[in-house]
Amino acid sequence: MRTTFITARPGTLARRLRTAPAATGRPATMRARGLATAMLLAMPALAAHAQPALQASAGNQSFPAGPVRIVVPFAPGGSTDAMARIVAQRLGDRIRQPVLVENRAGANGTIGAAHVAKAPGDGRTLLLVQAGYASNPSLFKNLPYDQSRDLLPVTNLASGPLVLVVHPSLPVRSVKELVALARAKPGALNVGVPGTGSLNHLAAELFNLNTGIRMTSVPYKGTGGALADVLAGNVEVYYMNLVLSVPYVKSGKLRALGVTSAQRSAIAPDLPAILEAGVRDFDLTTWFGLLAPGTTPREVIGRVQSEVVQVLGLADVRERMAGDGLTVVGDTPEQFATFLAAETAKAARIIKTAGISVGQ
Repeated sequence: MRTTFITARPGTLARRLRTAPAATGRPATMRARGLATAMLLAMPALAAHAQPALQASAGNQSFPAGPVRIVVPFAPGGSTDAMARIVAQRLGDRIRQPVLVENRAGANGTIGAAHVAKAPGDGRTLLLVQAGYASNPSLFKNLPYDQSRDLLPVTNLASGPLVLVVHPSLPVRSVKELVALARAKPGALNVGVPGTGSLNHLAAELFNLNTGIRMTSVPYKGTGGALADVLAGNVEVYYMNLVLSVPYVKSGKLRALGVTSAQRSAIAPDLPAILEAGVRDFDLTTWFGLLAPGTTPREVIGRVQSEVVQVLGLADVRERMAGDGLTVVGDTPEQFATFLAAETAKAARIIKTAGISVGQ
């Protein structure tokens, strides 16, 4: 819709009225005064009509103009996809531009990441990843991109712990009892892992490494198969999403032993951190981060980060994430870069020490 603005310098209309030709007489003066009154009455309506256009213009100036794509390197329906859709909807409302979610799944997220790495660095193509992203440089020998050069951190959106659960038939009620049982039966206990090199897999292997025990990791293609088998008792141990575990724990189908973060979770404050049980250096969280192509200028990264952080500050967004067991982060690109480097180094150490391989 095209909006027309009527503008005049201060006092212009008044001067015109004062200098109107005397020959026009009283009717002309009355017509001029009527015109002035009509314009004054119309100005509030014109201003209200123009306000959305002005706001949209201001929003576009703070964010790269044009449709924005958030690429999710996984199939629709998962937690990463859900996170992207929350951000996309509220970001689109804020900047008054279309923000679309595009799913490009495959190879533990590397296909979607490679696509974004090659995209123009104009701030209109972004990549939303989860914690498994930090494992890829150690899992894949020939990544089609340089993760430290071709993708730039924008912000860490949110993070939260996994929870260590066991089948109720297992005679343990604490992390210490699980360690004692696993030490007495080396390799006899099985841990379901939904994807080689996933955060769940890293948690299982880090638990082995930092306690000196050996439980056997059983790989699955996704969370569905792993969860089904632990519920059936085919595998005894599993690391899963904290919120998703709640109904199974309450019904007695699973028993929760501890969370993987260094601190307890507000979702389940009575559940101890695994670290509290004496498992040293055990701190793993699931997190979701936003990245941009490596050619994106620093000032564009800053504008994107600023708008996304405003979205993360919205009450409904924070409540939605809290309901998923996540805490909003919204850090700076520099802080996220430091965090990502530490996570990548941690994943590399676990993968190398545990001998994790995807066969490439």
